[in-house]
Amino acid sequence: MPESTPRTTLVTTKSAAREHRAAMDGTVAAVLTMGSLHAGHLALVERARELADHVILTDFVNPLQFGPGEDYEAYPRDLEADLALVDGLVDLVFAPGVEEMYPVMPPTISVSAGRAGTVLEGAARPGHFDGVVTVVAKSLRLTDPHLSVFGRKDAQQLAIIQRLVADLDLPVRIEPVEIQREETGLARSSRNAYLSADGKEQALALSRTIAAALAAAPSLSGIQDALEAARERAEIDWDYALALDPATLEPAAPDHRGEVLVVLAGRVEGTRSLDAAVAVATAP
Repeated sequence: MPESTPRTTLVTTKSAAREHRAAMDGTVAAVLTMGSLHAGHLALVERARELADHVILTDFVNPLQFGPGEDYEAYPRDLEADLALVDGLVDLVFAPGVEEMYPVMPPTISVSAGRAGTVLEGAARPGHFDGVVTVVAKSLRLTDPHLSVFGRKDAQQLAIIQRLVADLDLPVRIEPVEIQREETGLARSSRNAYLSADGKEQALALSRTIAAALAAAPSLSGIQDALEAARERAEIDWDYALALDPATLEPAAPDHRGEVLVVLAGRVEGTRSLDAAVAVATAP
């Protein structure tokens, strides 16, 4: 890895992004974001810097992954603050407008996430993951990285993007990065800004549930019981708290052994919050 700190350049067009990418020698990592950057994003940038010679960060609020009545218009946007946060940490920030990314809206051709995109978060947000994989496919094509880093908090998204890359034979390695948490244990998220102090306290039900599920391992039934107990307590408005087979995103069968994907989603003060972890089950 080079010792020098890169100069950060902002580009807003696809042609400029391609031009700057073509001038990069060595390995390149991409960090794909919707802006409103926080410490969790910086952890992704840090990991990308560890793994590659150059880092490209995308900063684009993707309208395709927002459904009717969701918070697309209200989603926090502050490009100036984002640039200040990553200045000197990434080589290139690609921050296109909607018309630049999608000259025709909705796009004539898009990508489907398949059945994996219709369960869990996809059931609650129809079409969401189709929008995610469409923008990820476009962004990876435009930035042409050797690897791209994604956080484990959005566990279903990570699994779907890994399948996107494998199924479409995209020449990029997906590098998972552990969840970044606030001092209280709350998983970092741009949407935490919507929560009051009381809301943030209530949202700790998610991280407590993760801790209980991990403590119940390696018993699969113990993990499942911990999740059922959390749902029954109803400390938040749960959408789901499940133990999944990570290969299929289906609930883990009683005879499942190996990695178990623990996924949580619920609403606090009207804001959707997620958390996730990987446990290992070696016993019933």
